Amino acid sequence: MPGEDGNTVEKIILTASGGPFRGKSLDLLADVTKEDALKHPNWVMGAKITIDSASLMNKGLEVIEAKWLFDLDASQIDVVVHPQSIIHSLVQFEDGSLKAQMGLPDMKLPIQYALSYPKRLKNNFKRFNFTDYPHLTFEKPDRDTFRNLDLAFEALKQGGNMPCIINAANEVAVAGFLNKTLGFLAMSTVIERCMQHIPFEKHPALDDYLNTDKETRIFAQNLIQKMPLKALQF
Repeated sequence: MPGEDGNTVEKIILTASGGPFRGKSLDLLADVTKEDALKHPNWVMGAKITIDSASLMNKGLEVIEAKWLFDLDASQIDVVVHPQSIIHSLVQFEDGSLKAQMGLPDMKLPIQYALSYPKRLKNNFKRFNFTDYPHLTFEKPDRDTFRNLDLAFEALKQGGNMPCIINAANEVAVAGFLNKTLGFLAMSTVIERCMQHIPFEKHPALDDYLNTDKETRIFAQNLIQKMPLKALQF
């Protein structure tokens, strides 16, 4: 984005690694464990964000963030799966040109740039070498298997307190999965049911957000406790 003042952004493209379950079927995912989900192929992160990456919810939350950071519509934000995690995001301008932010899958550099912006400080971080990555590949996300991405886009389109609902529901669902009281696929079901049952507020104030967060967490926890695990799987 720096250096592009006055140039209209046509689209932002966020990349996802696909996580440890890229290409896996629903049948396989029904039985994956916490230990399986925490084995991310590219990134070393905390447990919660690693599970979000495995379920594609991390990318859904980034889609919502991008809307507010760059004042975009949902139609102007796209997600592609890029297993190598070298291209982190792209901006497409109205002339069709693309600018990519590239680097090794390590958050030290983005964090440093965020702290030093707009300056770039010298460091001794490992440098990217194209010959170490002769093939960079891209594919569409599997939205049928990893439903969280579509749920996030739906929340973005509805607006209001809906993003607050999915955020709270997801945090409870991930905690349930990490505690082994909820199946991997069931996380999406919990989030979806919270979106269906928690009252929608088109123009929420701060108190509405706080109440939404509290009510969603209670509803999600009760849902996990009362319903049989298998009933939540699909």
